[in-house]
Amino acid sequence: MKKFIFFLIPILLCLVPTLLVAGTLKDFTRFKKARERLVSNYIENKGIEDPNVLAAMRKVQRHSFVPDNLESSAYEDRPLPIGEGQTISQPYVVALMTEILQLNDRHRVLEIGTGSGYQAAVLAQIAGEVYSIEIKQKLYERASKVLESLGYKNVKTLHDDGYFGWPKAGPFDAIMITAAVDHIPPPLIKQLKDGGRLTLPLGNPFSYQNLVLVTKQGGDVSVKQITGVLFVPMTGHALDRR
Repeated sequence: MKKFIFFLIPILLCLVPTLLVAGTLKDFTRFKKARERLVSNYIENKGIEDPNVLAAMRKVQRHSFVPDNLESSAYEDRPLPIGEGQTISQPYVVALMTEILQLNDRHRVLEIGTGSGYQAAVLAQIAGEVYSIEIKQKLYERASKVLESLGYKNVKTLHDDGYFGWPKAGPFDAIMITAAVDHIPPPLIKQLKDGGRLTLPLGNPFSYQNLVLVTKQGGDVSVKQITGVLFVPMTGHALDRR
């Protein structure tokens, strides 16, 4: 019996990677139709046209970024709680903010507020490099593990106050802030390349905000309003200075 067990162990070890891949594929296909319905009914129908954004929304597994008890709601077009007083954004808003940045595979993007990691994953499907900062330790650790487990090698994460950006990694072609702030953080404007684009929910962090597009050209900054949104407040220095 012992000889049989010792003979069986190497076989099982060889099968582990295959079983893991099979489980991942099963998990991916299980929600494929739900993702397709989400994109067709709530993203394309609301005016998102960029084929790269639509492809990313169809591919990224939102259910992997939500708590287990909310997995069945992962492909509803609404924000969901992820703990620490934070949420995973509404898929349409994720798609809209991504489309606004007009990304391609040569771009380096900075995201302020990793949260669940879902938005970073969507960005990583399109941009060449994604740098994402999260101020809350538990969310940073969880999102980093999920992104790594799903194979997002072009995403780098940092536990820090995103208000100050990531100077050592800049400058960036595009910046996205995924939490509400009542002003545009000067350090982020400084880290944005000339010709770069920045999007954020701008306004009262405890009420409704305007999603805006900020463009930097020749040292000048212009702001364009896109639509009304409701995001959780940007914490850290952004709130301390109020």
